Amino acid sequence: MAERRVNVGWAEGLHARPASIFVRAATASGVPVTIAKADGNPVNAASMLAVLGLGAQGGEEIVLASDAEGADAALDRLAKLVAEGLEELPETV
Repeated sequence: MAERRVNVGWAEGLHARPASIFVRAATASGVPVTIAKADGNPVNAASMLAVLGLGAQGGEEIVLASDAEGADAALDRLAKLVAEGLEELPETV
């Protein structure tokens, strides 16, 4: 299973707009991805309610994971999005 550990770059954490940006990127990746707090249970990264339910704060470590084909590239893109706290979806997502 491919995995990326990254700190949340959005100051407000994965709430509202940042969560929406992340969920759209996870969905657009085309591979099933899970997201979890470093000490928590993984949830579907393409589910807005699940991502909001994590309550991930700015600077907190999260774990992105997938065992699908193409997972490494998808996780790299998602990790960059989260770490940099991007306000728009990158064109490559």
